[in-house]
Amino acid sequence: MNLARLLQPSMVVIEDVDLIARDREMMGGPCEESLLNRLLNEMDGLKEDADILFVLTTNRPEQLEGALADRPGRIDQAIEIPLPDDVGRRKLIQLYGQGLALDESLISEATRRTKGVSAAFIKELMRRTAQASIGRDGGTTIQSPDLGEALDDMLFASGRLNVKLLGGTQSVAIDA
Repeated sequence: MNLARLLQPSMVVIEDVDLIARDREMMGGPCEESLLNRLLNEMDGLKEDADILFVLTTNRPEQLEGALADRPGRIDQAIEIPLPDDVGRRKLIQLYGQGLALDESLISEATRRTKGVSAAFIKELMRRTAQASIGRDGGTTIQSPDLGEALDDMLFASGRLNVKLLGGTQSVAIDA
């Protein structure tokens, strides 16, 4: 925090803030509460003219400590970034599939089959689809079975932890 004060204007980004600012009832001991208290004190201890922006990220807003989430003035704005819709998934498939021979029918199929997944999932899906294509014909074409193989590998063969880490759902591949 001293560095942020010294370098004003500055931004302090705390990713996965729920790991240090989760509800006190869910904490495992005094060490965790000490981190939470330090964060709260730093946020409260800023002078009116301080030019420091805190950006806190979490995938679990419901687990945040009430002293952080419910007190007016500590958090000025909350922005939710939802899972991509059909249009967003299509754009992500095109972005992460750049350089791949994706025709319109394959883009449409991938868009349809990835409902409810994260951008990270789509990025990994395009990488694995390319790998499947390389294994099949050296990567000269991308076909529907390449996409199916990648989905199967990500959703079933790699296990539930992989699905969770990548932001997927096992119902995706069933709708082939």
